[in-house]
Amino acid sequence: STATEAALADISVGDKLMATGILSADGKSLPARTVYLMKESDIAQKHAKEEQEWRTRGITGKVTAVNSQTNQITVDVRGLVGTTTTVLTPKEKAKYLRYAPNSIRFDEAKASSIDEVKPGDMLRALGDRSSDGTAFNAEAILTGAFQTTAGTVKSIDTEKNEVVIKNLQNGKDVTVALNNASTMKRFPAETAERMAGMQTLGAGGIRPAGQGVARGQGPPTGAPGQGRGGFGGGGARGGGNIDDMLERFPNITAADLKAGDMIAVSSTKDGNLDQIRAIKLLAGVEPFIRMAQTQNQGRRGQGVDFGNSIPGLEGIGFP
Repeated sequence: STATEAALADISVGDKLMATGILSADGKSLPARTVYLMKESDIAQKHAKEEQEWRTRGITGKVTAVNSQTNQITVDVRGLVGTTTTVLTPKEKAKYLRYAPNSIRFDEAKASSIDEVKPGDMLRALGDRSSDGTAFNAEAILTGAFQTTAGTVKSIDTEKNEVVIKNLQNGKDVTVALNNASTMKRFPAETAERMAGMQTLGAGGIRPAGQGVARGQGPPTGAPGQGRGGFGGGGARGGGNIDDMLERFPNITAADLKAGDMIAVSSTKDGNLDQIRAIKLLAGVEPFIRMAQTQNQGRRGQGVDFGNSIPGLEGIGFP
């Protein structure tokens, strides 16, 4: 109803087109009666606006509990330092979506319901949060089952765009397939050391005299996530927005990795532990892995949960 008149000269490669008419008998041509056009630039602008809204009005976290009776979902939302437990309540007519198996494409997500949401799922929601970050009223809820694999690089095949790593959990080889949709970043060494140290302090680790941060209170003064121009904005009370931080880190490719590097990879959880398709691959994660292994000492029978230790491996990208 809001469309305006257009002409053939207005159509360019990359635009989105919808035409109505009667298809020819051989299926190779369509004498069009009506043509609707969306310019590629308008589509990009729309997507940018939606992405910004999910950044400023969204949360990302791991589902820890689902109460179908109260219609509420409990989510652990991570900041740069510390975690905030948030109770999510869907608004009336809230939209549920769930990623399709082996896909992180938003346009391939399927209509879902609270019955499909399980503890351990990753969740991204759009809506309104309380000032303290402990409550969230959601108008759109996107979930998926993901896993984190950390390991040491054994070999790189740049032609196949694959990396073989030794899984730190079980010592077995895992082939990591990469593609154009994979996000690949490297933590700067100094940033990783500083953030891992702040996580240790936030978890109640040993603090030098006169320093330290109480659990959940965020980083010390001057750390990332504080002040204008930092990594804040859209993050939880635990301190800052991890997605914004990762965007500023250097992009890498398989050719930038070498044998012996320690990396962490998020992928969809499909039961295949020998070959995974990377959603996110983060290099430079050694400080986080050392911290997780140190904190896990003495816990017999419990594996190290690297997904809870390495910032930015939530797996879900922006819709």
